[in-house]
Amino acid sequence: MPDVSSLIFALLAGLAGLGAGWLHFASLEWVANRIVEGRLSAIGLQLGRIVLLGGILFLFAQGGALVLIAGAAGILLGRVIVLRGAR
Repeated sequence: MPDVSSLIFALLAGLAGLGAGWLHFASLEWVANRIVEGRLSAIGLQLGRIVLLGGILFLFAQGGALVLIAGAAGILLGRVIVLRGAR
């Protein structure tokens, strides 16, 4: 049974993951449009998006399995929110 501090960290990771996931997937269309337009700076932005999300997941992993799972679930929930808005 996880202690209270682990549950609080998991909740915070879920909320942080939600924000990070929303930002990551909401910016995807903008970056994709820049790539299609032939702007080479978009490649750097895309790499930055991936590195930032990977860094956030790495930080979640430092908190343990529960924090990582909650953070990843938040990222996926952010993705769902962005995709529903795109319809």
